[in-house]
Amino acid sequence: MEFGLMMFPSDEAVDPVTLGRAAEDAGFESLFFPEHTHIPASRESAWPGGDELPREYSHLYDPFVALSAVAARTERLRIGTGICLVVERDPITLAKEVASLDRLSGGRFELGIGAGWNREEMRHHGTDPRVRMAVMRERVLAMREIWTRDEPEFHGEHVDFDPLWSWPKPVQQPHPPVLVGGDGPTVFDRVLEYGDAWFPNTRDIEGLPRRIAELRRRGAEAGRERIPVTYFGARPDDGVVDALRRAGVDRTLLRLAPEPAERALPNVERLGELAQRHR
Repeated sequence: MEFGLMMFPSDEAVDPVTLGRAAEDAGFESLFFPEHTHIPASRESAWPGGDELPREYSHLYDPFVALSAVAARTERLRIGTGICLVVERDPITLAKEVASLDRLSGGRFELGIGAGWNREEMRHHGTDPRVRMAVMRERVLAMREIWTRDEPEFHGEHVDFDPLWSWPKPVQQPHPPVLVGGDGPTVFDRVLEYGDAWFPNTRDIEGLPRRIAELRRRGAEAGRERIPVTYFGARPDDGVVDALRRAGVDRTLLRLAPEPAERALPNVERLGELAQRHR
């Protein structure tokens, strides 16, 4: 099993470049950053993690800017979004950002995606939360056309454009991996239609072996090769990591608290030691 890190890249925490270099030095395979463009002050949507939304949610760097800085100062570390809120981004612009970052990083980028939980945030971007899954589907399918065709076009209900030219194309072929986040009953439909991997963060780790077996059975029935699974935001605990390995997870992203460098960097080393015990 491979190991990476995920951290909310807050402007009050260790800076992304310092973190990226420390993660690579500690032997981690990857580093992923979440996204929120903003947090609506209304706070109507309930945060799935509890009653009080952590401060870092409203203090995040843009993940593409932060990951570009990391890519420029690292050599081997894979970088990714965990997750990119596709329903809040224009697909033509996002396709350009993904392709640009993949080329500038030498083919090290991975696009973790999701529809998100904050309905007011979506509305601020002009997305009706009731159709967010349909919007995400069309935007990803449209981006795949842009990445893989010289003169792509797309005509759907939520995305519609005539033939266009857009370069650069990604280094990775046919495009950077699309990791589909979510734990719900229909997430495998999305993975099988337009994803390359499953990206769960479920708290039901005991149920993961059954669900991973189901995913791979459905993938085989659809003629897909073995579909990889990256677990997002694992608690740094030996028992949790061992359970994820036994469940069939291919890569675990350990959660790092968004703290200043003097506290975060020693924690990177400690998490590196944990990962080494389970390789």
